[in-house]
Amino acid sequence: QLQASGGGLVQAGGSLRLSCVASGRTISTYVMAWFRQAPGKEREFVALINDSGFATSYEDSVKDRFTISRDNAQATVYLQMNSLKPEDTAVYYCAANRRISRAPQGYDYWGQGTQVTVSS
Repeated sequence: QLQASGGGLVQAGGSLRLSCVASGRTISTYVMAWFRQAPGKEREFVALINDSGFATSYEDSVKDRFTISRDNAQATVYLQMNSLKPEDTAVYYCAANRRISRAPQGYDYWGQGTQVTVSS
């Protein structure tokens, strides 16, 4: 089970740090990812990190603003979001998978989502 938290309301240019904690299982052998879904839009890829934490990938619009990291000992994945923009407003979901993929359909386990709202 994945539990995402850390969302909230922030002004444009601000920062938030999302956390995703896995309970009942280790995440050390899983690729972990963040996706987001804005109202009326499809769920889209944001960032992923491989099982060891040495490889990451980002959607172009968040590159250089967001950083994904993980602490396998704490079974937690983070998404540090800086320089937030109104277009970053969405529900953010964490997900786990055995393989690297940017497609949400490829992920086996999902958190419940946390709302991020960026005001202009």
